Amino acid sequence: MERGFESLFRESEIFANREVLSPHYIPEHLLFRDRQIQEIENAVTPSLRGERGRNVFIYGQTGTGKTSCMKYVVEQIKRLPMVKAEISYINCRVYNSRYRVLSKIASDHIPLYAKRGYGVIDIYEKMISWVEEEGRMLIAILDEIDIIKDLDDLVYTLTRANSDMKSGGITIIGISNKASFKEDLDPRSLSTLYENELAFPPYDSQELSAIVSDRVKSGFKPGVVDPSCINLVAAIAAKESGDARLALKILSRAGEISEEKSLKRVGPEEVRTAAKQAEEEIAYELINMLPENEKLIVYAIAVMTVNGSRYKRLSDGDDSFVLSGEIYNRYASIAESLGKGVKSSRLYRRYIADLNMQGIILSYESGKGVRGHTKLIKLAYNSARVKNIIEKSLFNEKEAEAKAGENVQEPKEE
Repeated sequence: MERGFESLFRESEIFANREVLSPHYIPEHLLFRDRQIQEIENAVTPSLRGERGRNVFIYGQTGTGKTSCMKYVVEQIKRLPMVKAEISYINCRVYNSRYRVLSKIASDHIPLYAKRGYGVIDIYEKMISWVEEEGRMLIAILDEIDIIKDLDDLVYTLTRANSDMKSGGITIIGISNKASFKEDLDPRSLSTLYENELAFPPYDSQELSAIVSDRVKSGFKPGVVDPSCINLVAAIAAKESGDARLALKILSRAGEISEEKSLKRVGPEEVRTAAKQAEEEIAYELINMLPENEKLIVYAIAVMTVNGSRYKRLSDGDDSFVLSGEIYNRYASIAESLGKGVKSSRLYRRYIADLNMQGIILSYESGKGVRGHTKLIKLAYNSARVKNIIEKSLFNEKEAEAKAGENVQEPKEE
């Protein structure tokens, strides 16, 4: 037993600092994002001076540096003297409703008040009083804003606060993986939220190569990573939509594989093995983090593929395509059984397009002869595993909501 523990605590011959390979690590300088950082700084500067700022919406695909840049700017703000703004950084995957977001703001800044039992109106009024006390400026950063279930209500509540307050103000910064979610918003919320927009483009192969090279220098022991591996990792990640997070995961996993093999170096073979594992792992993470309706649609496809659908399916090797109309009907049935609102067929088609773009599903038009002109759809990943992942997420989320008292009707705003 002691020998086993000794091997676990032995200094790695591969890694120098694993932390720098984490997607959550924020380096001293974020490569190729100077312009985006400058635009974020410009957007928040009025609030830092004690003036009401303009709301900002930041969007871009996964792994393009949105969250890293925002956190980088927040850390820079913390170092400034005499700042007249208070910041709440809110992970909307955790705080996914208006009530939870307002409670998080209260918890951040009015901890003695932030306890269970208060309704939306109580928290709202206390928040306004707190802001007005010293003419504070609150910057509310909503990361993964598209996850919020009642986003229109939240945006209305936060923006209305600026009208209700005699001094101080609130600036909203929303971050999302996609701009298309705005189609779900009420036009009034849309015009308010989209005062300023900032897009984060995917990294290209050369940029990813520089990012990977930078992390290799501080994350691995000298000479451990074969130089050819840097360009290989970058090329794989660039092919998969320029995702820096994927590049770092491949790099980290390749090092772990080399350790498991008791190798002294990380070579192309370890990178290729790591890439297969990392791509699948990130895909399942992405599926688990999908917005509610997209997750329910993917779940409907998984259930139909595993259990069989009502109509004869079209086989494609080991898996099968399912008809788009069938999927919508199953999605609607599942949503209703969970007490969720069913989206229109128009929004359903948009969700399908988003899922196809993200590589979670594969689809093509059937042409004539297959129950008329329709779309044929299948999952890009193992249906049974996808079904299991989403079931855990759905049922755990439902239990969490019940425990948090989310099913209790909250006071409505007048």
